[in-house]
Amino acid sequence: MSGTALEQLTDLRAVRSPNVGGSALSQTERDLDVAGRARLIEWLKSEVVDQVSRLFKAMWDGSAVRIADSLAGLIAGSYILGRRLGVSYRDLDGAIADKLAKLKQEGHQLEDHYQDLSALEEHIRKR
Repeated sequence: MSGTALEQLTDLRAVRSPNVGGSALSQTERDLDVAGRARLIEWLKSEVVDQVSRLFKAMWDGSAVRIADSLAGLIAGSYILGRRLGVSYRDLDGAIADKLAKLKQEGHQLEDHYQDLSALEEHIRKR
């Protein structure tokens, strides 16, 4: 994600209502908190779509630097969106590993022809 996007994310985080002094939040504060979280999730979804658009443009231009930047933003945005939807980073890593194993077992052509799934599985395991 770009510096501007990260700044926007920080601004959206400020929407959350703090539990000041351990007191319970009022119904209005809870409603605002839910609305703020929903707005954050919608913004993150648009960031993921934006990164896909940037990736396609970078591919069209043939810019390896922009391709890597777009892929990094897409992956980071996906992880953060997952976290905001209740999926921990560890659980997402596990789901990716499970998905790779399933695709390999099913004989996915990326594995059959290039061993891409095994390479990614090994990379994730070594992290």
